[in-house]
Amino acid sequence: MNLLIYSHYFAPSVGGVESIVQCLAAGIAKLRTLDGDREFNVTVVTETPAGSCDDTKFSFRVVRRPGVIRMWQLVRDSDVIHAAGPAFLPMFVAWLSRKRFVVEHHGYQATCPNGLFVHQPDRAICPGYFQAGRYGECFRCLRSEFSSRWTATKLLAFMFPRHWLARAATTNIAVTNHVDNRQKLPHTKVVYHGIEDALPNPEQVIPSQKLRIAYVGRLVPEKGVPVLLEAAKILHAEGHDFEIRIIGDGSERSKLEDLIRREKLESCTSITGFLTGDAFTRALRDISVVVMPSTWEETAGLAAIEQMMRGRLVIAADIGGLTEVLGDTGLKFAPGNPESLANCLRSVIENPALIGSYGEKARRRAVQLFQRSKMVSEHAQIYRDAR
Repeated sequence: MNLLIYSHYFAPSVGGVESIVQCLAAGIAKLRTLDGDREFNVTVVTETPAGSCDDTKFSFRVVRRPGVIRMWQLVRDSDVIHAAGPAFLPMFVAWLSRKRFVVEHHGYQATCPNGLFVHQPDRAICPGYFQAGRYGECFRCLRSEFSSRWTATKLLAFMFPRHWLARAATTNIAVTNHVDNRQKLPHTKVVYHGIEDALPNPEQVIPSQKLRIAYVGRLVPEKGVPVLLEAAKILHAEGHDFEIRIIGDGSERSKLEDLIRREKLESCTSITGFLTGDAFTRALRDISVVVMPSTWEETAGLAAIEQMMRGRLVIAADIGGLTEVLGDTGLKFAPGNPESLANCLRSVIENPALIGSYGEKARRRAVQLFQRSKMVSEHAQIYRDAR
């Protein structure tokens, strides 16, 4: 079977979608028939330039930045098209070509113009204005993000064909039940993210008097890092000994650095910037707790899954897909509420045994639900059924 996977972003770009697509494509490319032949001929199509990335290292073909004619040829040569997100061009070309296509929803772009379900004028969780036909509220939201009325109008108008094409997909893949319930798209199947279990024995972090806490992810408004810093301010004023390590980078970094200085948290808080490979591993080696303080409805929370697989205690905002991913294997706090987060962290400072007990439960859940092999096999069956 010829399988085309379209992902707007791909290596060398780094992010959750890029990681999952690469992991999925490599896993699908390894599948063999009973005769030992390759079951799927995988082609990944992306708009990301190669840069320093050597595409020959992949076990699948990579096509970068194709034009419309080239995209048409690639779709026509494929049996099934997988869109990692409701990207208009591959969905439209697949529909025109009468090809079977599946759409995997890593965000909410099929049912929300900004893809976040965040009502930007007041930064509140959107109740689903587009789905309810309240397009005036969608326009107000877009206008608060973009100064141009014309830009907001174009983006809102573009939502209608994109939503219609997602509804026309052979299968919609939701990365959590939460995404399925939020979007209510037809022909939906839930497939959790899967990652490689690089730790046959979970990492052992020995609790000390100083609690070491990490945030891992992009530094953007919806990730809620200021909530973590406000909780740190509360604990610091109480005289607790702890360290916070913010691992990541993004548009909010300078604001966060200003907040750290303003609240006099330099002695206990640092921002490492974006890290990969050995540097990333070293930065996490002495970390006991990972905090996910998101203020938007995460679709899944890949960083939480990764740390659960490593056997760490995850403390997450009780919102969206994070709630589902974590289950009862970590601590949860009210989203956007630093006092609630401070209470969770204080309980760990006062009872360090929680680190090990929750960490073991988190790893067991991750091994059961978030294995790469499970994700690959469930996607493969969707492709077979689509054909």
